[in-house]
Amino acid sequence: MTGFTAPHTRDWRSGADLLYPLPQGSFSIMKKYAISAVAVLVGLFAGAATAADYTVSVEPNYPPAQAQQVYQPLLTYLSKATGLKFVLRTSANYHVFWRDLRGDTPVDFAFEEAHFTDYRINHQRFIPLARVADPTKFVLLVDSSNVAGGANGLIGRRIASMSAPSLGYLLLGELYKNPIAQPEIQSVAASWKDGVEMVFAGETDGAMVPGYIAQTYPNLSSVATSRDFVGRGFSASAKVPADVRKKVADALIRLNHDATAHDVLDEIGASQFVAATAGDYVGNERLLRGVFGYAPMPGRSLAPTATAPPTAPGAPVVVQPSSGLQIKARR
Repeated sequence: MTGFTAPHTRDWRSGADLLYPLPQGSFSIMKKYAISAVAVLVGLFAGAATAADYTVSVEPNYPPAQAQQVYQPLLTYLSKATGLKFVLRTSANYHVFWRDLRGDTPVDFAFEEAHFTDYRINHQRFIPLARVADPTKFVLLVDSSNVAGGANGLIGRRIASMSAPSLGYLLLGELYKNPIAQPEIQSVAASWKDGVEMVFAGETDGAMVPGYIAQTYPNLSSVATSRDFVGRGFSASAKVPADVRKKVADALIRLNHDATAHDVLDEIGASQFVAATAGDYVGNERLLRGVFGYAPMPGRSLAPTATAPPTAPGAPVVVQPSSGLQIKARR
């Protein structure tokens, strides 16, 4: 055992090797105590392993302390429903998150957007258990002073977003494809909601946010809406025992039927979880192609992006401004 070295047998038996020779029979007594001590330590470590915590990785959509508050109701519910213990794992920002994801930092479960879920399925053999029934879409919000100009009106102006490779940031790249007709993307917000607050404070002219957040700000207007993506996925490492995976999947799918757990769904901006398969996420990894450090699986070509499933209406079309304008450079 690490940090514990048993004395050599001859040191216990030979009084000549000790400063104070042991009385006769002391060896057997001390040996019994040593064995007992080792047994206690082994028992403690075995108990810790039996009651192992399962880590749940989430995107850094909130500062770490706030993320604990947002996701704790979900972890508490899962613990109550399964009899297991879950611990949140989050990162300081998306750069650290992406580094750890590429480095295959060990986690047991992950709750992430479609492109990260597909990446884990392909690169780390993760198994989708359930997904948010609501499709994911991103909305570019502005205040009343910027509505008339639409998405084109934000070229050369400030747009708040979480940093790459968040889905919102990557979709801004789809919206503004012309390299000489770009907005100034400010990825300084600590959360998606912070970006909206920056619009109210006049620190930025627009904010790219998930649809479930955009709908809570009726006093702001949308100038662009992304295509629909399959809802956020809750997936598990293949190393997690099959019975544990089933318990977690069943608990998530039952969640919306628990009248005492509605706050869990409210916190994460979801109406319910439904069963998920790897096929739901096929091709979403393609969004990561231009991200620093990305490498596709050797010998495997990326599949076309899957269409949204029937419960998540929407077709995989290019992001379009709500006004129907196209982003073009002025001649």
